[in-house]
This record gives sequence, C-alpha cells and structure tokens, in this order.
Amino acid sequence: MRNLLSLLLPLVLGLFSLTVQAQSPAVYLDPGQPIDKRVQDLISRMTLKEKTSQLLFNSPAIPRLQIPAYNWWNEGLHGVARSGVATIFPQAIGLGATFDDSLLYEEASAISDEARAMYNAAIKEGYHQQFGGLTFWSPNINIFRDPRWGRGQETYGEDPYLTSRMGVAFVTGLQGNNPKYLKAAACAKHFAVHSGPERLRHVFNAVVSQQDLFGTYLPAFRALVKAGVAGVMCAYNSTNGEPCCANTFLLQDVLRHRWGFTGYVTSDCDAIADMYQTHHYVNTGEEAAAAALKHDVNLNCGNTYMQLDKAVKDGLVTEQLVDSSLATLLRIRFRLGILDPAGTDPYDTIGTDAINSPAHRALARKAADESIVLLKNDGVLPLKNNLSTYYVTGPNASNTDVLMGNYYGINDKMVTILEGLASGIAPGSQMQYKQGILLDRPNVNPTDWTISGVQGADVSFVVLGISGLLEGEEGESIASASFGDRLDYNLPQNQIDFLRKIRKGNKKPVITIITGGSPMNLAEVDSLSDAVLLVWYPGEEGGHAVADIVFGKVSPSGKLPVTFPQSLDQIPPFQDYSMAGRTYRFMKAVPLFPFGYGLSYGHFTYSGLRLSSSTVNPDQSVTATATIGNDGKYGSADVVELYITAPTGSFATPLFSLKGFKRVSLEPGGSTLVRFTIGPAELAVVNDAGKSVVEKGDYKIYIAGSTPIQRSLDLGIAPPATAVLKVR
Repeated sequence: MRNLLSLLLPLVLGLFSLTVQAQSPAVYLDPGQPIDKRVQDLISRMTLKEKTSQLLFNSPAIPRLQIPAYNWWNEGLHGVARSGVATIFPQAIGLGATFDDSLLYEEASAISDEARAMYNAAIKEGYHQQFGGLTFWSPNINIFRDPRWGRGQETYGEDPYLTSRMGVAFVTGLQGNNPKYLKAAACAKHFAVHSGPERLRHVFNAVVSQQDLFGTYLPAFRALVKAGVAGVMCAYNSTNGEPCCANTFLLQDVLRHRWGFTGYVTSDCDAIADMYQTHHYVNTGEEAAAAALKHDVNLNCGNTYMQLDKAVKDGLVTEQLVDSSLATLLRIRFRLGILDPAGTDPYDTIGTDAINSPAHRALARKAADESIVLLKNDGVLPLKNNLSTYYVTGPNASNTDVLMGNYYGINDKMVTILEGLASGIAPGSQMQYKQGILLDRPNVNPTDWTISGVQGADVSFVVLGISGLLEGEEGESIASASFGDRLDYNLPQNQIDFLRKIRKGNKKPVITIITGGSPMNLAEVDSLSDAVLLVWYPGEEGGHAVADIVFGKVSPSGKLPVTFPQSLDQIPPFQDYSMAGRTYRFMKAVPLFPFGYGLSYGHFTYSGLRLSSSTVNPDQSVTATATIGNDGKYGSADVVELYITAPTGSFATPLFSLKGFKRVSLEPGGSTLVRFTIGPAELAVVNDAGKSVVEKGDYKIYIAGSTPIQRSLDLGIAPPATAVLKVR
C-alpha cells in the first residue's frame, strides 16, 4: 500500500498543480506582477512570427494569448488629431509664441485626458483603429532653422532652450504623473537634424558639425530624454552620411549610451524602406530591416519589418535581438495598461465629457490669447467695440483651415476670425463682410464692391496670410508647387495688391491680421497698416482670441519664437545645415522682426540689473535680479527674457543665447522684481568638438523684452537691463 501511495502522490500533486495553474492567470496577464517579469513571460510564449508581427506599428491581435490588435500611430501635436471631435489648440508655433511652459503643461494634460476618453470609448466598441491608440508621435522638437520649411509650424521655433522648455512641459503633461501607468506616451521627433527641404527628405544627407549638432540640434532631444519621454522617432534623412534610422552615432552612441535612453524608438513612416529604396544604404528590404533592428529601432512604421522572420533565418539578425526590441515595446504597452483588465488602470474612468469640454475650450482660448503677437500698433488698438461700422475682408476671415494648421483634429464649434470679431461688437454697431480676394491668385471677376465698403467703415480688418494649402508636409499642401515648403518668402502678390487698394486714399484705421505658421515678408504689410497682428493658426477659439485682443479684453503678450528676416537673401541656402548666419543666435544681418519680439498695450521697462556676485568660478552660480515696470496706460502681461553673450575665444559662439524667460503681469504704473539663476548650464557654450564648456572671461547678461539689438529698440521695445559677469 505504501508503495502504491508513493507512486500516486506525485501524480496527485501534479494534477493539483495543473489545476491551480489553470485557475491562475498567466504572469503576463497579472497586473500585480512586475512589468519586466510580465514582459519576459509573454515573450517566452510567443513564436518568432508573433514576435516580429508586434514590431510593426499596426500590430495584429494574437487571440490565443489574449493580445488585442494595437496601432501605435497617433498624433497629438496641438490636440488629439485625426481621431474625431477634439479640442483644437493653437498650432505648436503659436504655442511657442506664448513662452508659457506652464500653460503648455495644462494643455498637454487636457490632450491626454481627451485621448484617454476617446480610447476608452473606442475599446468599449471593439475598435482598434489607427489614430485611436495612446502612443502619440508628438511633439516635434526639430529646430525651425529656415523659414522656408513648411513643417516649421509644427515646432516651438528656432531656439534650443525655448524648444527644450516647451517640449518638456508637453511631455510631462501628456504622460501624467502616475507612478505605475502612463496616461499617454509621448514621442520626440524627428531624430535628428531634420528641417527640410520637404521634397528631398527621403534622400537628403544633412551635413552638420559637432558644434551645431550639440549646440543647436540635439539639446531639446536630450532634455526630453531626461524628462522621461517614452519614445523617439528617427527621421527620414541621413545625417553625416548615415540614414537616421541606422545611424550608429545618433541612435547608439548618443541616444542609448551617452544619454541612457531606455524607451522605444520608432521609424518615421517608411523611413526603413527609404534605407534601400532612396538612400541606397543597403540593397534589400531584408537588409534594411536587419540594419534598423541592429541600431535599436524597435518599431517600424511601415511594413519592412515583415521581412525580419527571413532575416533571422538567414542569420542577418538573431532572435534574441528581436526579443530585446519587443521587450522595449511591451513595457510601453504594459505601462499604458493596454493588457490589463478594464478598471485596473486609473485612467480607465475618464469619460467622454472631457472631450472638448468647456474647461478645455477656455484653455484653448487662453492659449490663443497668449500666442497672438502684436507686430505693429500706431495707437489704434485697442479698439472701442461700439463704433458705427466695422468692415471685415480678406481670404482668411471666414476660413476654418487657418484655425487648424496641420496635424489637427476636427471640431463642431470652430470660431473663425469673422465670427470672433462679430461676437465682440456692441449692439447698434454694424459689421459688414466680403471675402474680397482669393487666397493666392487674382480674382477672375474684376468687379468687386469691397473697396467701397471699406472706405465707408470706421475701421477695417483685413485678414491675410497663408494656410495649410500653401505650407505644410509634402503630401498635404495641395496648392504648393514646392511640396509644402515656402521657397517664395513673400505673401501672395494678389494679397499685397488688395491691401494697397484698401489703403489708397483711406484715412480710417486699417488693421491687418496675418495667419500662418512661418516667417514671411511683412514689410509692405507693415507700411500699409495701422496695426498688424500675427495670429498663427490659432485653434478652435482663434476668432474669439482675436476679438479679445483687438477690443482690449486681453492685452497682447505673444513673442516671436522665430526670426523674421528682411528677405531670404539674408540667410544661407536652404540645404545648408550649418548654423552660421541662421537664427538670432548667429545671424548678423538686421532682421525685419527679431526673435522674442512682440508689442503690448502696456509699455514695459527693464532696469537695475544686479548680480549677487560679479565674479564666479566656472562651477558657481549667481542670482540676477532686475526691475520690470509698466509705464503704459493698460494693465498687461509681458514675457521677460534672459539673454547671455559668452566671451569670444578659440571657437565661434552665439551672438546671444536665450537662457531664461518668465511671464509677469503689471497694472499701469506697477513694477516687480524678477530673478534668474545663472549657473554653469546657462554659461556653457559648445566648442568645435561638441563639448559643453564654460569659458573664462566676461559674459554679458541682458534682461529684456526681445533680442537685445538695435532693431528691437527701433520697433518700440524698451532698452534691456545689462550687467557683466566675469568667470575666472
């Protein structure tokens, strides 16, 4: 009997163990298990074909493992895009013009609330569509180095410090602060040295020095990696001879090893195919897939990774490398709660009432208010809202396209500039409207009644500029002969001719409102107008924001995040990626409008700059304080800007570098003290070897309302407060 029991006991225990296992969830399905343990358990259960299928952006379902389909491609540049009704905030370049990273944090948090609400609703319906997931390929933190680039509107401007601050705010707001779960996953793009020309982006090789690379093109990426961004997108182009999605120096030496990035890398869409089809870096798709995987590109937007099965069988890559890449992607999916039971993730409870909520609309209006840049004001603004007659004209006055920019959502409550202005006038006043002209070509019918209407009005609003038809990404700008880039810096000639007709013989105020996402030649617009407002692509509440500004409900406080040159003759050729002669940091020519410039209804002064110490060692910090005053007639907000000029030495250094900014609000006659900390990070410059160093010598410190050059003073900005800091 004992022998029989000894034989039966292992069998009984084995059956009991199998029963317990059958009743217990697999480790990878248990939210209580550590993520790495869940990842390894899931990978151990997958076939090679299943593994490689999950390295594609449109990852298919694996029913036997209870893995749902998931599409990684979603966009949220200035609101959830391409996925239905969502709040449309101002385009990214307009957000850059706010110089308000705390506001951008709020906006990004609102975007991820809406993303979660939309995702939760879609999952309940069983939808797993593209543009329906929680992995957002935003923000675009490339440097807007050249005004011709049609996608510059997607960036925060030309300055690496401003881009870093705004980008970090976006990422932290979007991803949330839960210690276990991501609310949404941000992705920094396009890595790296990517800013046109659009037509050449699939074949172009950006040649860039180590100094420009680490001084201009990479600081924002490094800042976002440090802030914990979930993803990085490698660009279409090559940099210094290697495609960005197989670039040893960028992806491995810098991103993974030097910066310690542990998140996922995705290709731009079909960028891996470009490696053999246009860059001719390798000969076949199989070789391209293997090369990208070996360079730590985890995810393929495209279908080239479908050849990874064969690449493993042919010995081009190992299955262990596939496992490693897949593990990185699965960690993101687990952190998003995608594989957890409904109700486990705290963000599962966000409902659809968050989508385009009154609070989010109010936030969009505030962002638009702060983004608008007053370029000129001959004293006509702010306007009274009870004049007899207002006249609105121009191709963009009633155009919803100019509210959205690119990478936009849709909305059923868009407020055009015409609608916003109409909402701002008092009962009893008249407002008339005629479009007057087409966007970019002469009228076919020579008869037009606009000019007579303008001449009978107390004030005219002329809404000019450009739209996504003329600037944007290569496949979207259908009226652009240059694939979305703006190789002609001027406004369409028919717009200038129209403004001339309006101005001729007209003694009443002409207020010109300019839409667009890039610098443009506004010299003649400036001379023909009594006031000029640059409103960018201001989002769903753009019309209300314009009315807020022109009727004085809000004082303008936007600042230019990019230099407006006098003409393209002032800057190097488009394909030249050297920073010499580009942006306010290296451009010696006098601009039309300088970086950081923007007028207010107040008049701000900057004085009494004092340093806590006039001499420091390279590793020390000082406090800079200055008095900001408002001696104007109106209470207003201002962006106070800190610039530093390093001593000249054995290598070229920027003329000026933005190293801090703060928003202040002052009533007429009011003043406040602002403080900035200046330490090694603010004093450092990048040498020819790409190393960040603090040079010995005299550093010029400026606290100002624009780039501290004579042109800013000529345009009405008060002189900067200045001091000299000696580094010994």
